[in-house]
Amino acid sequence: MGYVDVNQVSHTLPDGRVLLDEVSFRVGEGSKTALVGANGAGKSTLLRLVRGEVAPQAGAVTVDGELGVMPQFVGHVRDATTVHELLVSVSPTSVRRAHADLERAEEAMMVSEDEKTQMRYAEAIARYGDAGGYEAEVVWDQCCVAALGVPYTECRWREVRTLSGGEQKRLVIEALLRGPAPVLLLDEPDNYLDVPGKRWLEEALRTSPKTVLFVSHDRELLSRVPDRIVTVELGAAGNSVWVHGGSFETYHEARRERFARLEELRRRWDEEHGKLKALVSMYKQKAAYNSDMASRYQSAQTRLRRFEEAGPPQQQPREQNLRMRLRGGRTGKRALVCEGLELTGLMRPFDLEVWYGDRVAVLGSNGSGKSHFLRLLAGGGDDPESSLVPEEERERIESVAHSGRARLGARVRPGWFAQTHEHPEFAGRTLLEILHNGEGTRSGVPREEAGRALDRYELALSADQTFDTLSGGQQARFQVLLLELSGTTMLLLDEPTDNLDVVSAEALESALELYQGTILSVTHDRWFARGFDRFVVFGADGRVYEAAEPVWDEGRVERAR
Repeated sequence: MGYVDVNQVSHTLPDGRVLLDEVSFRVGEGSKTALVGANGAGKSTLLRLVRGEVAPQAGAVTVDGELGVMPQFVGHVRDATTVHELLVSVSPTSVRRAHADLERAEEAMMVSEDEKTQMRYAEAIARYGDAGGYEAEVVWDQCCVAALGVPYTECRWREVRTLSGGEQKRLVIEALLRGPAPVLLLDEPDNYLDVPGKRWLEEALRTSPKTVLFVSHDRELLSRVPDRIVTVELGAAGNSVWVHGGSFETYHEARRERFARLEELRRRWDEEHGKLKALVSMYKQKAAYNSDMASRYQSAQTRLRRFEEAGPPQQQPREQNLRMRLRGGRTGKRALVCEGLELTGLMRPFDLEVWYGDRVAVLGSNGSGKSHFLRLLAGGGDDPESSLVPEEERERIESVAHSGRARLGARVRPGWFAQTHEHPEFAGRTLLEILHNGEGTRSGVPREEAGRALDRYELALSADQTFDTLSGGQQARFQVLLLELSGTTMLLLDEPTDNLDVVSAEALESALELYQGTILSVTHDRWFARGFDRFVVFGADGRVYEAAEPVWDEGRVERAR
């Protein structure tokens, strides 16, 4: 078993802003520690510091034992990476190096089979075996069967982008939990997993003997897995951390008590500061006409100076102040009508009517067709030219093979929140530029107004960052802001809370309560689903049906607590 020790670590961004200021915490042997905090506060940067990808500018990071790392990008791999390459990338360092040597030797054999090349190939095979490569392939086979239902030999050359986000996550987590690394760093491991997958993850983490440091915003997972919670707190001079040595059930009460204690300490300090300043002022006046008071005046000055040099107690961390304003608008009574709709190869034909003002949660396992359904509606349904979706926007949305009817109602203007945050039209553009220039039917806004809007979404400091450099949570908040400005009357939300921190998720829930329009949301967030009044289930057998309560497993209904 291993541990992680972060001691007085500081990190400054390239623009000179201090992101982390003297951060210290320890993840003990066998501990399951959650790392939480505002989007963009530095959680992913902390993980990069721990795994050595970034060197600490001050302080030290100590890791005892081999690290197994799941980066945040897993779940939306869109390049030509194969299953084999993905599994190699999360293997121990010795296996990765030996595998790279073996690949180079194999490539050389394809060019020449002389004795020297053959010897090099034989040595590479031996090194790969000594490094544990063949034992790793046995583990990979177990992982592929568990995550994909097929052995490694049948899927090793399959491109990862053909897997669902949940399948990608499950495959990597299986490999890390079954692998030899005693310390795991998991960046949002629950994203893209359906609810059965999240339940599996919760149980797997709880029962694993490994030391695990993970970032998550899933309130159910946080309430069931970690034995301690490290919070990255916002500060004017750099973000610090607070360690709660207990479960999520006691977290909020402990945080309220801490804030109250910090407030009381600051009040007492201010009172004492005021008394000392008044004392100095009094002795100054008396010393002006009584030389005997000069020594007391000097003594009072010394006390005040030492008091101020010691400084005030820790300042209460700044709380996020998110103000999302999703307005909506009136549409026809029928917002959506589906008749005999079938997404090719994904589901049986089904009928569905959604009325203006309905809040519909779209539930089901990964790969059942939920995201394709939202994408079809985002593109205007089966008759996009008669919809309110602008032509340039329709061209950006990948078409969905289907049959049957899916018609949007009168005055319905869909607004799509994409789970993968894929917006190639934003590549290389700053947030301020995107808002100021507008896009499609979304009018541009003056820079001052754009700045105020970004401030409401806690994105003001990122105004000059490009969209692709934002954290996943910041991208999610910006997408919600774009929906606010687009004049949408139907929200199509694909896992909107996946990357949002707890405060942002709660702000989104409050905004949706006030939204004057229709909402369809794909979600595996058990807390988020409680805010909906209709539940459409995409079953594993291809059947689409409506349920009175959230259905997370086939044949099983989970009642909201």
